[in-house]
Amino acid sequence: MTAPDLEIRNPKFIDHMVGHRSDSGIDGFLGATVVEMEAGRLVVEFAVGDEHLTFIGNMHGGCLAALCDHCLGVVLYPVMPPGSWAATTEFKVNYLRPVSGGTCRATAVIESMTKRSAVVTIRVENEGRLAAIAQGTCTVKLAEEKVV
Repeated sequence: MTAPDLEIRNPKFIDHMVGHRSDSGIDGFLGATVVEMEAGRLVVEFAVGDEHLTFIGNMHGGCLAALCDHCLGVVLYPVMPPGSWAATTEFKVNYLRPVSGGTCRATAVIESMTKRSAVVTIRVENEGRLAAIAQGTCTVKLAEEKVV
């Protein structure tokens, strides 16, 4: 389902991202792959590996936070004009269950968006169980605005 009042302004971004798995950056470290993307909605998955686990066998919360922060920004790019960018200004994560293996699936949804900012919620499931919920705000810098 497409978020209300959001139109795709950068379809090439979606074409590039769906099925994409980066070799660098935090998404590369996590092994995150974009599974679905549309106006106002993004789904990303990654397999939990040994490199994500703490000495007690659970995934470090920073991995879930990084996944949420990544999704928080990326979900905005299809609905911004090409050349625009988004930067996280704040977000919070509620950790609901420990994650020790399997696959994490994050679904990000734009809840509200203006020309200058957006609020996004992210739900992270692990093997079909809700593991975390996050919400954050991004600053939006439109391509047509000149940088001084």
